[in-house]
Amino acid sequence: MKQRVLFTASTGSHITNFHRPYLRAFQERGWEVHVACGGTPPPLPEADRVFLLPFEKRMSAPANFRAQGMLRRLMAENGYDLVSTHTSLAAFFTRRAAAGVHPRPPVVNVAHGYLFDSGTPFLKRQVLLAAERLTAPQTDLLLTMNAYDYETARRCRLGRRVEAIPGIGVDFSRLDGAAPPGPRGTYGFEKTDFVLLYAAEFSQRKNQALLIRALADLPERVKLLLPGQGALLETCRALAASLGVGHRVVFPGQVAGMAPLYALADAAVTASRSEGLPFNVMEAMYMGLPVIASEVKGHTDLLRDGETGLLYPYGGEAAFRAAVERLLAEPGLCAALGAAARRAVLPFSLEQVLPQVMEQYLSLAPRPVLPAEAVH
Repeated sequence: MKQRVLFTASTGSHITNFHRPYLRAFQERGWEVHVACGGTPPPLPEADRVFLLPFEKRMSAPANFRAQGMLRRLMAENGYDLVSTHTSLAAFFTRRAAAGVHPRPPVVNVAHGYLFDSGTPFLKRQVLLAAERLTAPQTDLLLTMNAYDYETARRCRLGRRVEAIPGIGVDFSRLDGAAPPGPRGTYGFEKTDFVLLYAAEFSQRKNQALLIRALADLPERVKLLLPGQGALLETCRALAASLGVGHRVVFPGQVAGMAPLYALADAAVTASRSEGLPFNVMEAMYMGLPVIASEVKGHTDLLRDGETGLLYPYGGEAAFRAAVERLLAEPGLCAALGAAARRAVLPFSLEQVLPQVMEQYLSLAPRPVLPAEAVH
């Protein structure tokens, strides 16, 4: 009988964007692969079965407890040899579901970035930590992606075993040999413009508003390219208009292939409150762009200030502007930072990371029982 693995996430897009290589790797090893997620993912040829769950963002939503019940039944009926759970919401309810299954399958929680750090308000941090502590007994293996999460998980015993991994790997081959960027005029940019790129969901955590506010006090030739969708997209449009920089900020919406935008940009920027190990920064580094990033977990694991990028205190609008002005004044620094960033990010490639993560997964999975004739 084939071994079975279940991957869970709060959205199907998370699975399709980050985990298809792992689904494929399990299939190639002869496993039967199941996925349970919220939303409606596109076809997943790497999965043998896909189950849709009624996840909602609000933690206490009744739908999430229905999803927990569905997960518990799936585990009981399918006898999984391994469960791999992703995203904070799905990870909590997957592990709560596993607590009611006997025998319980081994569970791996891949922490893509805890939603708290040392700067999080005390009460919020304690609530989020409590949720992780509650599910720690069902976390046989906890994989963390940055130094802060790793140290916190070990200190607070958030898993039976805690290991550090260099993310889940970025498929940099998608950026190689991509179509060249279109003319800058496509986005209303001039040749002399200095284009800052930030590809991210529009949310409070991603904090695009800081970049838009900073733009108002930067030279006119500095432009901002903000691909993505999200709840705060229209708020950011309105902010740019109100500050008189609407003509300097481009909102192209969701972009399927980012390589032409990386090639068009002069620098990558981010204002995020916290990260796990962000793909947008790693891709920009691979493309040889200098990166200006908020000094928060995830960013500090990738960038060394003044060597492979420029870091500024989170929320530090003046410090961000100073970093941009430094790049404007020192063209040689742009090239040096970009070249160093490209070298530094190569160990985070999918080619190098996937074998490491699969080794962690398989260390927890029971060995298949061989037929009697195979034993002899």
